[in-house]
Amino acid sequence: MIQRTVLGLSVAMIWIVSAAAQQSAPSYQADPTVYKVIFEDQNFRVIASTWKKGTTDKPHSHSIPFVIYPLTDCTLRLHNPDGTTRENKSLAGTPFSGTTVSSHSAENISESDCQAILVERK
Repeated sequence: MIQRTVLGLSVAMIWIVSAAAQQSAPSYQADPTVYKVIFEDQNFRVIASTWKKGTTDKPHSHSIPFVIYPLTDCTLRLHNPDGTTRENKSLAGTPFSGTTVSSHSAENISESDCQAILVERK
């Protein structure tokens, strides 16, 4: 009986640790060289983002839905923890929304720096 309890607790702990490892820190905490909070109150967080040409930001999450307002034309390659990727092309001045993301990183594959404003409603 004790062995079953210990085994059950061990399996539960492994599951909890692996789930926690898949959830990255928020963008502005994970990579402050790319993401800078420029406004925050009880309702909103506004983040200025700059991806230098050819760079990849650190793995991060978006725990709440968000809106992105691109300041430049940009193509980012999004890398997921499972190894899959997808390209996200955006045009300056054309906003779009995103859903929650537990973890990914973004690689700037454009010919120049990418800049955008992210708005999160708390």
